[in-house]
Amino acid sequence: MADDGWLSTEEIATWRAVDALVRRLPAALETQLTRDSGLSLTEYYVLAGLADQPGHSVRMSRLAELAHCELSRLSHLVKRLERRGWARREPDREDRRYTRAVLTEAGHAHLVAAAPAHVARVRRVLLEALTVAEQTALREAASAVVGRLDDLGV
Repeated sequence: MADDGWLSTEEIATWRAVDALVRRLPAALETQLTRDSGLSLTEYYVLAGLADQPGHSVRMSRLAELAHCELSRLSHLVKRLERRGWARREPDREDRRYTRAVLTEAGHAHLVAAAPAHVARVRRVLLEALTVAEQTALREAASAVVGRLDDLGV
C-alpha cells in the first residue's frame, strides 16, 4: 500500500479492472434485456425480486433494498410497470401506512419469458470467462466489498 496518498501500481491495476467491470457489465446485460424483452436491468431485477417473494408481493421499502435503488426511483419504476400491466401497488393489509408491490400474472409471464436469454447472457459474458475457482474468488471479493459498503452505510 502506498502511504503517500496515491494508489500503488498494483492498487491502480485492481481499481482499473474493477472500474471497467462495474461500468461495462451492467450495460452489456441491459442491452440484451432491452432488445429481447423491453426491460431495463433494474426493471428485470424488480420483477425477479417480486417473483421471489411469498405471494409475489413485498413492501415497497423492502423491494427498494432488494433492487438496490432509492424508494423514490422505485416508485417511478413500479408506476411504469403498472402501466404495462406487470405490477400493481396496494395498501399493506397488516399496516396500511405501507404500500406493497405485487407482481401480476402478466408480469410473471413476461419475467419467465425474459429469464432464459438473460441467464444465457450472464453465463456468456461473465461466468464462462471464469474458472470455478475464479468465480468463487470473485464472489468472495464482491461479498467483502459489499460488506464494507454496508459497514460504511453506503
